[in-house]
Amino acid sequence: MDVSPVTVLRQLELAGQACAIFHDEKVRGVKAKRVECDEIWSFNYCKRATLAKAKAAPADAGDTWTWTALDRDSKLIVSYLVGGRDAGYAAEFMQDVAYRVANRIQLTTDGHGAYLSAVDGAFGLDVDYAQLIKHYGETPDAGPERKYSPGVCTGVSGRKVVGNPNANYVSTSFVEKHNQSMRQHMRRFTRLTAAHSKKFANHVHMVALYTVWYNWVRINSAVKMAPAMAVGLTDRLWEMDDLTKLVEAYELQRRG
Repeated sequence: MDVSPVTVLRQLELAGQACAIFHDEKVRGVKAKRVECDEIWSFNYCKRATLAKAKAAPADAGDTWTWTALDRDSKLIVSYLVGGRDAGYAAEFMQDVAYRVANRIQLTTDGHGAYLSAVDGAFGLDVDYAQLIKHYGETPDAGPERKYSPGVCTGVSGRKVVGNPNANYVSTSFVEKHNQSMRQHMRRFTRLTAAHSKKFANHVHMVALYTVWYNWVRINSAVKMAPAMAVGLTDRLWEMDDLTKLVEAYELQRRG
């Protein structure tokens, strides 16, 4: 049975919109203790390095970053944001994280400078915040893969920023592991393929769909249940049919 690519992309758009609204409405009042944040790189239409030579590139083409806040204990994706990696996006992302948690949290990010003012603006003094700084050396010559590999990590150091973060939990290991899960489950994030997003909007829709599936449908091996169950947002594991019904209900609502 032949299916038009336009039809598939239309369903992705509907699914993404429905899931974004669902996440916004349901992932609130999260009783988290320790939250880790990170940004994962991908690109839309073409990479920034080739943007100048790209034909008919849309205005939002180029490098794309997905910001993720992960509850270390339940593995819930508390917040996500797709866009750039500048101070404006950092501020928007942190405001959303602060909006979704119900209590004071311990927060860990990497050493990206934009986090400092963003966390201050979103939480003020009502957070225990530390940065995990990674130190890198030279990247050994590894042939064509070298340009996709960071330098060799020679050490890490924690830096207290505000509050009283517990040094034992100053880590971004869990959110970085989740970055790998994103690359494994969304082909758009896989390096060295032609499966990258061609439209920024479709990239956003895919991340929204993935987030609801990850939080509500997928059993996390660490907590033995869906993250939404582990944090108390639901008392049952969703099936894919529940996700389909969510999208169908959204489409009917749009039609009036």
